[in-house]
Amino acid sequence: MDWTWFLSASAFAVAMSATPGPNNTMVVASGATYGFARTVPHMLGIAAGFPVMLVVLGTAGLPLLADPRVHAVLKWVGAAYLLWLAWMIARADPDPADPAAKASGRPLGFLQAALFQWVNPKAWVIAAGALATYTAHAEGASAVATGLLAILFGLVALPCLAFWTLIGVGTARVLRTRRALRLFNLAMAGLLVASLVPVLRE
Repeated sequence: MDWTWFLSASAFAVAMSATPGPNNTMVVASGATYGFARTVPHMLGIAAGFPVMLVVLGTAGLPLLADPRVHAVLKWVGAAYLLWLAWMIARADPDPADPAAKASGRPLGFLQAALFQWVNPKAWVIAAGALATYTAHAEGASAVATGLLAILFGLVALPCLAFWTLIGVGTARVLRTRRALRLFNLAMAGLLVASLVPVLRE
């Protein structure tokens, strides 16, 4: 491992963390519905959950990544859970004229967001690609490479998630009516469902 490895792995982590996907779509919707502060546990759960998943798979779970049966089960379990989350987002009905209505909702918490990574199809695809690319040829230092990769993803995730959450917060400030916010939530739910298409086609 050298600076080339570090720069390449960092670029990969940024690209995977910043691009649209289930996690980013969910924090946009949460930011719009619950605000930035109440979405922080959700963001922290993602930022901690995926690196833990990466370490577990990199140190003890590599056979799982190679087993097509595991992939099939996780794909459909993850798809079912994402559809349920999309339904919850679509049903959210924030009232911009009533701050108490916004405060009464329940955003995804730290533990829920962390555990969600294990059924997030995109997270499995990223983990498999990262481990295969950046640890398989680490010249006997695969455990160290896995740890560094996990740290990179954890550090990169928070600013990326904060950026997407702020997009949601800003959108809520622009969309002043209940109808507009409802349509926005429906759009976010649709994007969450659409994010499943590439995974389910594999």
